[in-house]
Amino acid sequence: MDEKQCLFCRIARGEIPSKKVYEDSESFAFLDINPRNPGHVLVIPKKHVVTITEASEEDVSSLAKALRRVAIAAQKATNADGLSILQNNGHAAGQIVAHLHFHVIPRFSSEGPPSLEAVLQVKKFDEESMNRIASLISENAKGIGETAKPNTEKTEKESAAEGKKEEISFEF
Repeated sequence: MDEKQCLFCRIARGEIPSKKVYEDSESFAFLDINPRNPGHVLVIPKKHVVTITEASEEDVSSLAKALRRVAIAAQKATNADGLSILQNNGHAAGQIVAHLHFHVIPRFSSEGPPSLEAVLQVKKFDEESMNRIASLISENAKGIGETAKPNTEKTEKESAAEGKKEEISFEF
């Protein structure tokens, strides 16, 4: 879907009405029409991007500043005891609208502690598996900078080692 048809792009452009709570040159924040609590806000970049992994570091940095401001404002406005800040990437993670967005949900002590730990089942992995995934994530983090997508160009060394690359998989 392109930015002309994107629901959140249309909201940010004012084509679809919203309850705007914050706006700057790169970000837009508005009340969720299906709030989980009073003050449930969505914070989006004005630039159309689907997931955080597709966004530039500059765009994410700018969005994080707006997110912090909105989070502080929402907590103060609602006298909330805490906040849940959620962000899903891709259908498998529960992303419904194909535009990068963060949910800021004021939380209250009286409602109990639903959290990520209460929603997702804990999965136990042995020490070797934990070490392997930590190593693979660490290696994959090297070299990721301003590029919006992971570098897919292979060096000679990587091409030669491709058949020997360690793969990791988990069964759920």
